[in-house]
Amino acid sequence: MDNIWAYILANSIWTEIGIAIGIFFVFILLRKLFVQYVFNLILKFAHKTKTSLDEKILLAFKKPLQFLFIIVGFYFALIYLTLTPAQDFLLSRLFRSFMLIFLAAGFYNLADGESALFDEAKEKFGVEIDRILIPFLSTIMRFAIIVLIITIIAGEWGFDVNAFITGLGLGGLAFALAAKDTIGNIFGGIIIITDKPFSIGDWIYTPSVEGTVEDISFRSTRVRTFAQALVTVPNSTLANQPITNWTRMGKRRITFTLGVTYTTPRDKLVKCLENIRDMLKNHPAIHQKTIFVRFDQFSESSLDIFLYFFTHTTNWDEYLEVREDVNLKIMEILENEGVSAAFPSRSIYFENSLDAQPALPEKTH
Repeated sequence: MDNIWAYILANSIWTEIGIAIGIFFVFILLRKLFVQYVFNLILKFAHKTKTSLDEKILLAFKKPLQFLFIIVGFYFALIYLTLTPAQDFLLSRLFRSFMLIFLAAGFYNLADGESALFDEAKEKFGVEIDRILIPFLSTIMRFAIIVLIITIIAGEWGFDVNAFITGLGLGGLAFALAAKDTIGNIFGGIIIITDKPFSIGDWIYTPSVEGTVEDISFRSTRVRTFAQALVTVPNSTLANQPITNWTRMGKRRITFTLGVTYTTPRDKLVKCLENIRDMLKNHPAIHQKTIFVRFDQFSESSLDIFLYFFTHTTNWDEYLEVREDVNLKIMEILENEGVSAAFPSRSIYFENSLDAQPALPEKTH
């Protein structure tokens, strides 16, 4: 047995392999120590700084760092072995490729739409980013990172990058022809995001749908109707339709015609006009810039008063409450002046009274 161990120890190849395995396990141990102690310590220091950007960067690279320790340990273990120049060159290429993947993975995590990086950019640099844009920008950044890292690694391994990019272009053209409707929806989504006719939570009206916007994706926009149905509209359809955004109204209009009876005296009508006008001008919920209360016309069965004004609120429930209050106050004004609201009616006048008409002969049996 002693002779066998002496033979193994004397054989340099087994010694190198043993030491290489030992180096690899040392890095595995360092990985656990680093993640449990050193990384958490650095994270605590980052948490105390004025900005949270450094903390977000560290968290984005946490998982790739664990993978990096394995790669570095594997690299140094193989470096210790006696390799041929060709093997050494191949190992160097592999190591550089994995380092590039490590960096790409960290930046890929950092570009996550929920990583709050965009909120940090808005706060730090004063860049106004609509929340609709965040998923879109995140996807674009992640796609760019993937394409860039594939291109760099392909160049590292000696592939013709120009031919690769040309191939991507031809493949993209074929894909565009096969999925033109989907691409049309994506470009429609880009138009909606850049023009920003509405945002998530807005109440919109289009020829296709009316309701509250719940989500905007690359392909479609989801709208919750007032009947609580969820309608999914393709972005290409929305981009080519007129869109009314009720949420962005600065004020909400009320207009109607109030008819009073023809028996209303002129002075009573004038008094009602003045009282209604004063009531609207003193109403706290009515916008004071535009108020019209005018005797408009003589219609078939009424004297018509035209009313046109706006409420401060655009909220539907509050708007209805203000409208109800105004209507009740108008009724009170009419009652105080003894004026009656008219209803559709028609008067028929006979040239001769009914009493002067000859009696019809009685029927005989």
